[in-house]
Amino acid sequence: MGALRERFTLGVVAVRALIFDFDGLIVDTESASMTAWEGVLAGYGLAMPHALWRSVVGGRSSRATILAHLEQHIGPFDPEPVVRRWTEANRVLVAAQPLRAGVADYLRAGAAAGLRLGVASSAGGEWVASQLRRVGVRHYFEVLATCDGRWPAKPAPDVYLAALRTLQVAAAEAIAFEDSPNGVYAAKAAGLYCVAVPNSVTEPLSFAAADLVLPSMAAMPLSNLLQTAAKRDISRS
Repeated sequence: MGALRERFTLGVVAVRALIFDFDGLIVDTESASMTAWEGVLAGYGLAMPHALWRSVVGGRSSRATILAHLEQHIGPFDPEPVVRRWTEANRVLVAAQPLRAGVADYLRAGAAAGLRLGVASSAGGEWVASQLRRVGVRHYFEVLATCDGRWPAKPAPDVYLAALRTLQVAAAEAIAFEDSPNGVYAAKAAGLYCVAVPNSVTEPLSFAAADLVLPSMAAMPLSNLLQTAAKRDISRS
């Protein structure tokens, strides 16, 4: 861990914080959610609108999007039993999802390096906190910046700006980790260096706006990533 205690920089600015999305990045809840919706829609004889789904992943409510899609095909309906079926199926599927590969190593290495860790998510705070506790990593994070009706969802930068304020670090001093284009846009709009780590749902999408794309966090140790980030930043200056 000695090397990780060195002062890593983006250009001439010290990296002081790592800010992570939650859904689909720390835990692959996106695959679970999509599978649950596939089952619900199949009950109405409908296929999952995958392109529509992927367009909202990481941003505005996927639930509202799918309900609107269902209404277009079957007309007005009571959404409560539909949401209940999805919630029950999703709960079972998510409960079986572990941390994504490499996440635990990044959190341990970041903490050992003295970096401040936070979450910036379009989801609700209760959901994020409960899932972080479930997989045993809640204690790593100083701040959970979540929408909860206070800020617009990604790609708006508000949750990232909130996380930066609470952590008391500048955007240039932080690295964001995202699994969706909407998340990448939010992080970049807030001024952060952004590493994209797509999951099986978002992998087909374009991550051209990201500074770096990894197949998983297991593909590159945090120390190497910090060095890569510094070199890439310097090359752009």
